[in-house]
Amino acid sequence: MNFSSLLPTLWPKTLPVTFLWPQLLWLLLAVPLLVLAYVWLLRRKKKLALRYASLLVVREAMGSGRQLRRHIPPLLFLFSIAAMLLAASRPFAVVTLPMQQETIMLAIDVSGSMRATDVLPNRLVAAQNAAKAFLAELPRGVKVGIVAFAGSAQVAQIPTINREDLVSAIDSFQLQRGTAIGNGIVLSLATLFPNAGIDLGDMGYGRDRSRGVAIDEEAKPEKKPFVPVAPGSYSSGAIILLTDGQRTTGVDSLEAAKLASEYGVRVYTVGVGTVNGETIGFEGWSMRVRLDEETLKAIAGKTQADYFYAGTAADLKKVYETLSSRLTVEKKETEISGLLALAAALLAIVSAGLSLLWFNRIL
Repeated sequence: MNFSSLLPTLWPKTLPVTFLWPQLLWLLLAVPLLVLAYVWLLRRKKKLALRYASLLVVREAMGSGRQLRRHIPPLLFLFSIAAMLLAASRPFAVVTLPMQQETIMLAIDVSGSMRATDVLPNRLVAAQNAAKAFLAELPRGVKVGIVAFAGSAQVAQIPTINREDLVSAIDSFQLQRGTAIGNGIVLSLATLFPNAGIDLGDMGYGRDRSRGVAIDEEAKPEKKPFVPVAPGSYSSGAIILLTDGQRTTGVDSLEAAKLASEYGVRVYTVGVGTVNGETIGFEGWSMRVRLDEETLKAIAGKTQADYFYAGTAADLKKVYETLSSRLTVEKKETEISGLLALAAALLAIVSAGLSLLWFNRIL
C-alpha cells in the first residue's frame, strides 16, 4: 500500500502536492499514536486525582474554561509535529512566485502603416504610449531592450534598466517602408543571446546552415554545437512583438518563431489595428494593410506564449497591463518544505509560550 496515494483524499484538491520522499509520509502515523498517548495520560491523571480528594477539589475549582485551555498548548504542539513530518517528505506545490525575468525585448513595428488613425491618435503614438506605460509598471530591476523593425530591424536600445533611455528610444521611432516581422524576432533573440552567434544572414540563406556561425565564418570550425531546449523553458527573458500588418520582406516569421522556440524564449504577439484591412497612403504610395492574426497566433503558439488583439488605444493599454502582470509573476512547482518547517517552528513557539503564560511550565 502506497501511503502517498491516499493523500489526495486528505489534501485540498485546490492545492496539488507531490512529494520527493513520499515514503516518509508513513511517519504521520505517529500523530494519532501521540493523540492516543495523550488521552491515556489524561485518564491516568484522573484516576490519580480520585485517590486524593484535595486534588479533585482543586481541579473542580479550576472551572471548565481553564480545563479546556490546558489542552490548547498540546494541540498546537501536535500540529507542529505534523508539519515537521510533512516537511521531511519534501512536498512540492504549484505556487505563484515573482518571476526571475531578467530581460524583456520589445519588438515594435515602425512600418508606414503605423500612421493609420483607426487607433487614435494613430497606431504608432498609441503603441508608444502603451509601451511607456508598460515600462512604468515593470519592476525597476527588469532590463528592457527595444528593437524597431520595418523593412529591416535595428536595435533602438540595448537592454537596460534606465527607463529614461528606453522612453527616449521609443519617442525616436521613425516610420519606414516594409514589414520584416521575422527580422524583428531574430534580432531580439540575438540581443538576448549576444554570444550565441545568431545571424540574420543565416536565416536568409536557409535553415540547413550551421546555426551560430556567421556567413563569413562558415569555414571556421564550430566552437560549440547548438542544442535546442524545450519551447518556453527560458525563464530569464521574453519577447513582446507588436505589429499592425503582415510580413512583406525579410526572414520568414514562422522560421524566426521556430528559432525562438529552440532557444526556449516565449514570443508574446500583439496585433494592433484593422483585422479586415485598410488602405493607407504613405509618401505618395497607396497600400492595403491587413493584420495577419493567423501568423501572429502561430508565432505565439510555437513559443508557448499568447496572442493579444488590440483594436483601440484602450485595448492596447490593457494588453500591456496584462503582459506586465504575466511577466513579473509566474506559477511554478516549488518545494514548500521550508514553509512547513517555518509553520512548525511558529506553532511550537506559540505552544510553549501559552503553556508558560497559563501554567508556568512548558507543555
